[in-house]
Amino acid sequence: MEVTGLSAPTVTVFISSSLNSFRSEKRYSRSLTIAEFKCKLELVVGSPASCMELELYGPDDKLYSKLDQEDALLGSYPIDDGCRVHVIDHSGARLGEYEDVSKVEKYQISQEAYDQRQDSIRSFLKRSKLGRYNEEERAQQEAEATQRLNEEKTQARAIPVGSRCEVRAPGQPPRRGTVMYVGLTDFKPGYWIGVRYDEPLGKNDGSVNGKRYFECQAKYGAFVKPSVVTVGDFPEEDYGLDEM
Repeated sequence: MEVTGLSAPTVTVFISSSLNSFRSEKRYSRSLTIAEFKCKLELVVGSPASCMELELYGPDDKLYSKLDQEDALLGSYPIDDGCRVHVIDHSGARLGEYEDVSKVEKYQISQEAYDQRQDSIRSFLKRSKLGRYNEEERAQQEAEATQRLNEEKTQARAIPVGSRCEVRAPGQPPRRGTVMYVGLTDFKPGYWIGVRYDEPLGKNDGSVNGKRYFECQAKYGAFVKPSVVTVGDFPEEDYGLDEM
């Protein structure tokens, strides 16, 4: 059956296949022969053109006809926007074979072989001395980290356990309490001061991530950096929180 009257030079159709479960929407020229049309469908469904059998379905999903004349034009069939072309594969491939990527052989390369390649990201970073391959920058970062740790250590040594203190953290009101712990921790690097506040203004009970550093009631404990702790004669203040 040939199309009569004026038709658009292209047609937008849905493509389905016996090899997979999905549909794709594509636009094709009506002037393609069925043989040329099959070659274009190879890239869509993965089936060889020589192993294809084509069926044309209308927008209502009813079978219109088979597209079985290789030299006939696509536009010579009753095809219009919204129709569906179903590709039946006769190559012997199984349903879903082209969808399961776990069956695709992966390319692997050893670390030694990858290091020898000159067109890799790693090679580019090495040549440009960027990231972890910038030894000068990395050495500077390590030196700065060591300096910060030594400064914290010096500050921490001046804060004896059992001392009364006042904590002045940026953006927070002053809080008073007793120093309960001084030293390194497992939850974050550097030196930390464990404080038992006079009121429930803290975040823990002296333990973090299941490890106990000191004893206190829940919400009375906190860990702060030495730089925000001042040791001195700080009597307890009544914030009136017990009455709330």
